[in-house]
Amino acid sequence: MVTSTTTATTIPRHPPAGEGPATSEQLLRRHAALSCDDPDRTRLRARIIEGNLPMAGRLARRYTGRGEPYDDLAQVAALALVKAVDGFDVSRGVPFSCYAVPTILGALRRHFRDTAWAMRVPRRAQELNSRVRAATGELTQRQGHHPTTVELADHLEVSVDEVLAALTASQAYRLASLNAPHRGADDIETIDLIGAFDPGYAGVDDHLTLLPLLAALPLRERRIFTMRFYRHMTQARIATEVGISQMHVSRLLKRSLAQLRAGMPS
Repeated sequence: MVTSTTTATTIPRHPPAGEGPATSEQLLRRHAALSCDDPDRTRLRARIIEGNLPMAGRLARRYTGRGEPYDDLAQVAALALVKAVDGFDVSRGVPFSCYAVPTILGALRRHFRDTAWAMRVPRRAQELNSRVRAATGELTQRQGHHPTTVELADHLEVSVDEVLAALTASQAYRLASLNAPHRGADDIETIDLIGAFDPGYAGVDDHLTLLPLLAALPLRERRIFTMRFYRHMTQARIATEVGISQMHVSRLLKRSLAQLRAGMPS
């Protein structure tokens, strides 16, 4: 018999002959009666958790088929079970399942709400999306056809815009791969149809910025700059046409370029 003394008491894994298996509530009361430094407290806690893992697994299976692997759901349920064991108050006199089941189901719902969606969606839209899915199945079975948006809104007592927002939000649950074949064209990936940044726009901006800077250059330097970069003439040929040395042409070009760079936005 476990008492509240600090003496370590071995908790048998199997009940003595003639006794039925201990319930979770009985084990939790024994656990609560042990002092914090009693080594049997840790072993008893592990036994309670292990004994209730099948229940956590059953609850996790309720949420399979929604895009999340069962192993992930089972892990969420198991962690919630540990929290339920640690947070259960034996003095309330209620069955452990009455506390553990809502704790585990709440953790599973939060998992879908906070981590399963590919994009962050408001909680109200997520909840309404679940209601819309359930109502769609119910109305389809009742009416024999897929319900319209208006019928869904009337059934759920919400506006049509709210139903449309919930349906749009459902597209953010699982985003399609950009490398998946585009609908109707198996040889084309979706990414091939997405527009990309056109570097030509930057060229237009640079050209418009350069025009007043070029106009501000002295006439001879502007002429030399035009001959070199627009007519693609060599410095030697420019020197011959302008009537100065090639070295002087080089110095003027360097000075013009430095002036233009200084006027361009960084």
